Amino acid sequence: MNRRLFLLATLLATPAAAQPADLMIWGGPVYTGVAPKAVDAVAVAGGKIVYVGSKAGAQAKLGPNTQVIDLKGAALFPGFTDGHAHLRGIGERELSLNLEGSKSAAEATARVKAYLAQRKPAGPVFGRGWIETGWPEGRFLNRDDLDPIAPDQPVILVRADGHALTANTAALKAAGITEATPAPDGGAILKDAQGRLTGVFVDNAMGLIRKLRTAPTEADRRAAFEAAFKVEAAYGWTGVHSMSVDWADVSLLEAMDAEGKAALRVYNAVDGDQAGPLFTTGPRASRSGRITTRAIKLYEDGALGSRGAALFAPYADAPTTSGLVVTSPETMRASMAKARAAGIQVATHAIGDRGNANVLDLYAGQDASKLRWRIEHSQIVRPADIPRFAAMGVIASMQPSHAIGDLHFAPARLGEARLAGAYAWKDMLKAGARVVGGSDAPVERGDPLIEFYAAVARKDLSGFSAPDWQPEQKLSRAEALKLFTSEAAWASFAENELGTIEVGRIADLSAFSVDLMTAPEAEIPKGRAVLTVVDGKVVYRAD
Repeated sequence: MNRRLFLLATLLATPAAAQPADLMIWGGPVYTGVAPKAVDAVAVAGGKIVYVGSKAGAQAKLGPNTQVIDLKGAALFPGFTDGHAHLRGIGERELSLNLEGSKSAAEATARVKAYLAQRKPAGPVFGRGWIETGWPEGRFLNRDDLDPIAPDQPVILVRADGHALTANTAALKAAGITEATPAPDGGAILKDAQGRLTGVFVDNAMGLIRKLRTAPTEADRRAAFEAAFKVEAAYGWTGVHSMSVDWADVSLLEAMDAEGKAALRVYNAVDGDQAGPLFTTGPRASRSGRITTRAIKLYEDGALGSRGAALFAPYADAPTTSGLVVTSPETMRASMAKARAAGIQVATHAIGDRGNANVLDLYAGQDASKLRWRIEHSQIVRPADIPRFAAMGVIASMQPSHAIGDLHFAPARLGEARLAGAYAWKDMLKAGARVVGGSDAPVERGDPLIEFYAAVARKDLSGFSAPDWQPEQKLSRAEALKLFTSEAAWASFAENELGTIEVGRIADLSAFSVDLMTAPEAEIPKGRAVLTVVDGKVVYRAD
């Protein structure tokens, strides 16, 4: 009996690192995010990394119940985190009318017509994903496109960036909107040369039409999150910084986590208009820690494509406008003061150079560095303002794929002079700023391989890049990797647990069929995720 007790005590006292691994991964390069040279294997036990090194050393961690995964040449990385996305919107894209990829207004209209014929939906129809850049019509989708196919049923279609929508005449009538309806502050109602409504509403004016939409039920929202988790895991993301989150979705996500239905790690930034409960409670997390809520999302301006981004000088292709400030400075200051008092991170949308400068001014003196406040997009910045990010400790949360999509219209919007501070990832890093990478899905596709490619190639998916598109802003492979791993961990206060493959870290891991560190750049977006591991558990594995 004494010997048995001694053996039991010895077993219980044995460090976790000495126990057999639950999961062993080898058979391809393992990039740790710590050293440039890849290692051969990683072992996981109890959700934590317990070994990193050679295959020979890893074999000592094998036990009778160890799950062994052979990468068969695929490359393993620290878990990729999407530093800016809209999680529920990703799921809704999968479940609703999706106009993404439409190559013309005619094609977008044909898709709507087919959707109406096949689904025969009752009531107002909502869709998303159209973007006119590159269309042969050279204009926004408008109500004249939609009226012939839906003369009596309201149809509302949101532009891909989420900052503009087009509505047909039936929707305008249902919402009670006429040519005499005034645009709210921070919004625009577009009209043609004759003063007739085009059906296009920008930024804050979108609310005039969106009121036609019935609020989704909890079942609807749950279905959207389930779809989003499936899609994101299959892309290789292990986590998402989810922006503009409805307060009701915080408790829903926590409940899904308790049920074992939250496949990924989610870091929530609650919509600023709904942040009252968070200011009262302070940062919160689910019991597992997989769902964390400690940030709010504010909006300074609109988007570049819909000419809502706030610029210091007028748009080069629309000299009568310089964009929109969608939230008053007084409202912004009040929200920031509450966030600061509660220890809450602030993430503020700013795209134009005036928008970014305004937010930096608002952040001044607010302990932005201590609270790790962020500017989401940081898209068009005056070169003189770039060093302010580092000096103030403001995180630049940027989405590389915006640069490969916008290169086809941003020069016309901005003019050549303003391109010097556009999508300036490298200059941000040189200045000492922390830069986090994301996708802004469903605005963009949301594929991490496209984001990584955009960061290192600064070309579109066909390999094209305009001569004035600042190729010096390209990142090295190592710099790009940090955007989606260690820097994303820092931005969510998880730098001691996530972001690298090291013993003692949480085992969030992403494997791709293409070696991001060595493959020719053109091959990167042709790859796919083959393995996604969260908390040491396989949540996606390719056939």
